[in-house]
Amino acid sequence: MIDFHCHLDLYPDPVAVADEIERRRVGVLSVTTTPAAWAGTVRLAQGRPSIRTALGFHPELAGSRYRELDLFDRHLPETRFVGEVGLDGSPQHLSSWESQVLVFDHVLKACEQAGEKVLSVHSRRAASQVLDCLDRHPALSKVAMHWFSGTKAELRRAVERGCWFSVGPAMLLGARGRSLVSEIPSDRLVLETDGPFAQKNRRPLRPWDVTAVVDDLADLWGTTRRGAAQIVRANEVALLAL
Repeated sequence: MIDFHCHLDLYPDPVAVADEIERRRVGVLSVTTTPAAWAGTVRLAQGRPSIRTALGFHPELAGSRYRELDLFDRHLPETRFVGEVGLDGSPQHLSSWESQVLVFDHVLKACEQAGEKVLSVHSRRAASQVLDCLDRHPALSKVAMHWFSGTKAELRRAVERGCWFSVGPAMLLGARGRSLVSEIPSDRLVLETDGPFAQKNRRPLRPWDVTAVVDDLADLWGTTRRGAAQIVRANEVALLAL
């Protein structure tokens, strides 16, 4: 199994977590929050083939770090993976909205020009606006909506656009999250933890906790745990295929 959205560099002891990832043979997409974090986060993946690093520009930081766009462009050729990127419409981040859109559009244009990028996209309280941005860059076909929390109409729009969705244990704790997940086509779903930010039982999720999602998916899809795991693995292969 692969954790398609994990902030490996932000655990209290990231080296220990990285070593455990290798021991357990769990795949991890290690997302970053700013281009300046790229170099240090890449070092965590060195010698650990289970870990891939994504170049990110988190919308919550776009207002204060937009000058790092040149650094983003410099590092983009070094990876297939981009994340965490996107928009955040929460009240506390609306003051940086113009900077968020500027940064996100820049990121999407750069990825479209580069080709063959896999994106992990943040869309809290901004799903429609994120999809508007994505519609301006139709060549981007490998877009995974991270912890999607929009409306069902927005989810259907994302499905029609060809988006993927990464789903974690925390998303399935509530009835609304489970209802949204039940609407995601089974062939468009992969797993995530969003650790260490996301928690379960007051404990930060770790990459190997993605396996807990499979039981919930089996219930939602009316299949066995083995059947759900086979679907997820097939999706992982399809999302990563060139």
